[in-house]
Amino acid sequence: MKKDSAKPGKQRAKIREGSFTKRHKTMSGRLSSSLSETYGRRSVPIRRGDTVQVQRGDYSEITGKVLKVDYARGRINIEGATREKVDGRPTVAWIHPSKVVVTKLDLGDKLRARSLERGRATPQAGERIAATGGGQSR
Repeated sequence: MKKDSAKPGKQRAKIREGSFTKRHKTMSGRLSSSLSETYGRRSVPIRRGDTVQVQRGDYSEITGKVLKVDYARGRINIEGATREKVDGRPTVAWIHPSKVVVTKLDLGDKLRARSLERGRATPQAGERIAATGGGQSR
């Protein structure tokens, strides 16, 4: 995405007011190392049903299923991540997807499974360079 301005507020506004496809892309989470090796990609859009582990923040080390994905807020709701309101009642805690690592994917959607398989068939960048002779010209 081309950067039109260096001002952080304008960058946030561009994401907030962006199209659904841009918001969906920003709601991606990093894959765990084992999943990353399996599927040959680094991140994937987070969906309801995926199992994630929170890496940073107040809820770090919590592992649970994604219950809701809110594209308007740009946050996800994870099973087990709750906080207490002032009157003592528990409420859901919304977590930014950049703070989580996807540990298990929900592959109930055939299109998603097919998309991940396409990524698996593509050679990695290091493999492409090795196949072309190491990237050096003579």
